[in-house]
Amino acid sequence: MLKRILAIVIIAIVAYTAYAWLTFPDVSELKNSWPKTTAFMELRRRELQAEGKDDTLIYQPVPYARISPYLRRGALVAEDNDFYEHKGVDVEALKEAIQRDWKHKKLTQGGSTITQQLAKNLYLNPSRNPVRKIEEYFIARSLENHLSKKRILELYLNVVEMGERVYGAEAAARTYFHTSASALTPSQAALLAGCLPNPRVMNPESPNKRLRARQRMILARMRRWGYLFEEQVLAEKKPDKALLQQTPPSDTATPVPTETTATETTETTPPPETTTTRTQT
Repeated sequence: MLKRILAIVIIAIVAYTAYAWLTFPDVSELKNSWPKTTAFMELRRRELQAEGKDDTLIYQPVPYARISPYLRRGALVAEDNDFYEHKGVDVEALKEAIQRDWKHKKLTQGGSTITQQLAKNLYLNPSRNPVRKIEEYFIARSLENHLSKKRILELYLNVVEMGERVYGAEAAARTYFHTSASALTPSQAALLAGCLPNPRVMNPESPNKRLRARQRMILARMRRWGYLFEEQVLAEKKPDKALLQQTPPSDTATPVPTETTATETTETTPPPETTTTRTQT
């Protein structure tokens, strides 16, 4: 009986391994091309269709240079401090997440790097299933092996959800601020970066208290690091985590524009208007 159970388990493992190998995504094609859609976009479409609603999504990918450096830095300080140091998976953060899960007896989404979030958005689903987390791990490692850090961040900021039906920096900038992603101010960029953990609950179109608090926190962190280049900031020795939660003293902080609302537009002159691509079935 024991031998039969062991044989079934081995067969199941071999079958799953073969399935995973056959269906494993070819991430190398992302080096020079934009994804036409993502697993998360298709999931959202199905949800809208099931509700009998229009399934149009706003998605307009743009090159790295056309995304405000404030948004690039804001996303990094908000979502992945060690982006330039890890190889797709932040082992320490993952350990902390596992310890929290064990303590609270439930699975959470904690411990994910930007690379892992990109893997999940492109190919997987929001499930907290441990098997899905394993798939996410291997896809994240594959992304790091085939793509540069710059390309990973570029893809992430172009496909991640930033509010209801809105995907990517350009779509969000034009939807909420009527400007381009390249012209976002620090305050606008911090608002978009702040929504990333849960963009439907913390929607930039109508910022709630939680999103405003995250916006202030992100601005404070960017001020503390003096708006340096991303790699300079993220690769340098980090201050204590406790210190990062504190707003820097006004006499040493780098001045930033006053906070904008979700309907306010930037004074920076944007590049010539382009037509937003709306993906639909």
